[in-house]
Order: sequence, then C-alpha cells, then structure tokens
Amino acid sequence: MSTLAHVFEAQGLATIALGSMRAAIEQTAPPRGLFCDFPLGRPLGIPGDAEFQHEVLAAALGLLDATEPIFAQYPISIEEDPSEAIACALPPRHDPGAHPAVDEARGLRNAYDRGAVKTGTRNGVGRVLSADDIPAAIEAFVRVAEGVPWKEAGIPGIPSRVSQDIRGYYETAALALIDHAPSAWTGTRWFLDETEAGKTILAARTAMRDAGAKHALWFYMTPADR
Repeated sequence: MSTLAHVFEAQGLATIALGSMRAAIEQTAPPRGLFCDFPLGRPLGIPGDAEFQHEVLAAALGLLDATEPIFAQYPISIEEDPSEAIACALPPRHDPGAHPAVDEARGLRNAYDRGAVKTGTRNGVGRVLSADDIPAAIEAFVRVAEGVPWKEAGIPGIPSRVSQDIRGYYETAALALIDHAPSAWTGTRWFLDETEAGKTILAARTAMRDAGAKHALWFYMTPADR
C-alpha cells in the first residue's frame, strides 16, 4: 500500500495510508500515514458506529493539508476483548455419509446466504471461491489432513487463500446467526476452535508443514499464532 502511495504521489495524486500496524506504516514511510490503534481488520474502529468512523476518516483526510511527509496517530485506541466468544449453534448432521466438516459447511449455506445479504457480500466468498465451491474445497483439505500430498488433493487454488475463503464463508454465516457485531478475531477463534472445518484446516496445515511444503503455503492458512 505504501509503495503504491509513492507511485501515485509521483504522478500528482495525493494519498493517505491508514493502518492498524504501527511498525508497517513507519517502516514503509508513506507520504501521509495515519496509525489507528484498532484491532486488525477494523481500520475505521467501531463496527456500525458511523459517527466514530467519520471522525477517523476526517482525521485521515486532514493529513492532506501536510506539505511534508507526515506520520500521525489517531488519539483513541480500541483494544480487542480476547475473552469474548461467539455463541453460535452449528447445524445438526444431515448426511452421515459425508465428512463432518463437509456436512457442516453444506448445513450453513442458508445462514451464509442471509449473512451475505446482511453484510453486502457479493461476487463470491473471497478472492478464490464462491459459496458453491466451499464443500469441495473442504473435502480437498480433508484429503490433505489424511495424508494426501497437497498438490494431489484438489485444492482449488493457493492453500492459504482457499482456507481464508472458507473461513470467510463461516464468519459470514455466523453473522446471520448472532444479533451483534462481534469483536475483531472473535469469528476466527470460533471457526478454528468450534467448527469441524476449522479443525480440518488446522490438521491440513500441520500435515503440509510436516510434509515439507513451502512455509508460505501452509503458514498463512491460519493466523500466525495458531
């Protein structure tokens, strides 16, 4: 982002880099940078609080008046509550012949569709998959977890990106099953700790690591602390 900012500035376009990782902004030194001490994934702070978000944007746009490179910090910090958990009922088994993670994903489809409407999600789950692709992608990770080399398992793309789309599918479904905006990373913890698909992704990640797959292929399948 900061590299592109320098390119755009060289062409006469003013830019502002807004981010939640102080070191990343400082090290890449964009022409105008605003550090917001918010949880990752929440660049404007508080979900659903338009007034707060507009205040953050106003602070960012205020940097356009600077005539020299500037780094600023938004004065309000927001800490994640690691104790918060999503209480989200998963669907009962429907197809005993399917792997539990695949059956689970299929059972969440209606919730995903409602969550997609709620969040305005369009054009697929993420960078690689559509909602229709999710069960087959999970099946591929099941095969990896069972010992099939990842290149032969039928993963429909780069493993880290596919796993992120699966997680996005689940988190979107969860938003339809709860009545509030959860704190940052709560959905991720729920996915990895409570769902069959999350456990499958973790097992596939371990299998790829142990099989000597390239670090970047398996490491980014889940957050670094997992």
